[in-house]
Amino acid sequence: MGIGGCIALIAVGAILTFATDWEAESVNLDLVGVILMAVGLIGIATFTSIAKRRRAVVAPPTVIERDHHQGL
Repeated sequence: MGIGGCIALIAVGAILTFATDWEAESVNLDLVGVILMAVGLIGIATFTSIAKRRRAVVAPPTVIERDHHQGL
């Protein structure tokens, strides 16, 4: 799931929590919306931390040059 999926989860969760009046007997839509928003935020945090590690600059390996000439 990329950053777009995480943003979609947050949007759907916000719609369920704040914009719907529909009630179901066995499902609390406000709680489902809050859970979706929390999962979206956790996904964004995870995605950005992984992306930071991928962009980390690694120092190039040190090259040791040796003289391969043998004395005459």
